[in-house]
Amino acid sequence: MKAEPAPRSVGPLRRGAPWFVAALLLASIGLPAVGGAFGHIASMPEVGYARPLAAAPLVVNMTDQPRFTPAYLTVAAGNNSTFDLRNVGAYNHTFTVLRQPDVVLNTSWSPGELDAYLQQNGTLANVSVAGGASANVSIEFNASTAFDSFEFVSVVPYQFQAGMYGFINVSSTAPGLVTYDNTTDSYSFVPDVLVANSTHYPFNLDVLVTNTGALGHTFTLAAQSNYTLSPANFTQYFQAHPPLVSVNVPSGAGSTVWANFTVAGPGIYQYICEVSGHFANGMTGNLYVGIAPPPAAPAPSTAVVQGWILVGSGVLLGIGITLAAMTAYMGRFPPSEEEGAHH
Repeated sequence: MKAEPAPRSVGPLRRGAPWFVAALLLASIGLPAVGGAFGHIASMPEVGYARPLAAAPLVVNMTDQPRFTPAYLTVAAGNNSTFDLRNVGAYNHTFTVLRQPDVVLNTSWSPGELDAYLQQNGTLANVSVAGGASANVSIEFNASTAFDSFEFVSVVPYQFQAGMYGFINVSSTAPGLVTYDNTTDSYSFVPDVLVANSTHYPFNLDVLVTNTGALGHTFTLAAQSNYTLSPANFTQYFQAHPPLVSVNVPSGAGSTVWANFTVAGPGIYQYICEVSGHFANGMTGNLYVGIAPPPAAPAPSTAVVQGWILVGSGVLLGIGITLAAMTAYMGRFPPSEEEGAHH
């Protein structure tokens, strides 16, 4: 009688192959899920809303960092402005306002050099506030100070040198609104959408532009509403239609300049940077006057695949798991004729 052949052993690769197939099928669902989990939502532009100049006292916090918060204040010319000084730290600080406008002090000065300058040139205010205490001070900014800037410092030794200073920026005397914008070295305005709503026309709009980087820029506003500028046409356009306002933003972080102009009527006014190459790299924004800007676009879907693909992947995954389980029990998928035959 012919001897029956010994059963053939099943190699580890053959046993593992179905599980590998099942793993691939599982990835067909896993990867879309992971792709959705790490999807990016597009960032929306910030919006700067113009407002009337505040008549209430301006609150200035004095900290032990040492810093003034906020460090940039805006007041209207031709008015008495009141500052509510609040020392939120433990150390003594001063609120010392330079008498001379448009002066930026050198932070490398010693305390003695700073004191000598103030004694020689005078101050508009010099108030000392103990830790945890508060004080009020009023300063008159007459019409002649319109669009000037006054630096304020703490004269406690080495606090100014450590960064405790700020600026009072004086707006115009004309009734109107004020808002803010910033320039960056990434060739952008932040925000790049400004909104100014007024009950009457024309009105005065004051925009305080602050440089947050090292490069110089311009804030140049088209005179006509609802006209789209481009890097190819803006030079010729401004030759035919002078800008409503065009100011140079000085280089250096913290530099400021006022862009002051009269708005004749509602519409969308585009502003750009005229420095060579900046507009071409995307440095532009829009001023919406009397109309609301369009709503922010909805966030893009983070789904990588459509629903029907996920359903199909689920079916394939079920088949793969079933086959893998059968293989684990029978030893091979599918069994060969040799392995399945009996003699």
